[in-house]
Amino acid sequence: MTSTPDADERLLGAHDLALDALREITPASTIGPAAGYLLEDDGSVSLRFENRLPGYPGWHWTVTVARVDDAEPTVLEIELLPGDGALLAPEWVPWVERLAEYRAHQVELAEQAAAAAVDTDEVDEFVAGDDDDELDDDDDDDELDDDQEADILHAGDLDGVDIDELDDSAVVFDDDEGDDDDADDSADADDSADADVDEEE
Repeated sequence: MTSTPDADERLLGAHDLALDALREITPASTIGPAAGYLLEDDGSVSLRFENRLPGYPGWHWTVTVARVDDAEPTVLEIELLPGDGALLAPEWVPWVERLAEYRAHQVELAEQAAAAAVDTDEVDEFVAGDDDDELDDDDDDDELDDDQEADILHAGDLDGVDIDELDDSAVVFDDDEGDDDDADDSADADDSADADVDEEE
């Protein structure tokens, strides 16, 4: 079983070296004060600095430094790493899994739409049934109106006139007698005309 070596004091104090390396890749305004260190298994040290880049709350600039034998510390790696409670991107999901989830969601939406359509059809049928009942009621009303009208016509009334109350003693003129009277009047007129002619002569 291996144990983690003690931290090299010269590596822990290599802040200036780490800052110089950071300024080569990012503006100094994005680098905050020192935020501790992390001792690696191989004896190297990762020095941390607060990050001031917008959109990366909780992240740290991390510069890993090491020594080879008795040489001066050197920079091995520079990274922007998340700290505890940092805002992270969602876990990456393979495209095949995302596509399967998308298709399953589309099937679910189609089933919901079909169910909604069935409910709508049931409502339409219910409303149509009510309309048919109303039409039947209207037909019944029309039949009643026809019967009542028939009763009125057969009760002896026509257009508000009671024909039963007409005077039976009313004189009925005969067309033939009228024609005879007209003939007599014409004959009298001819005789008068002849008499006038005789008198003039």
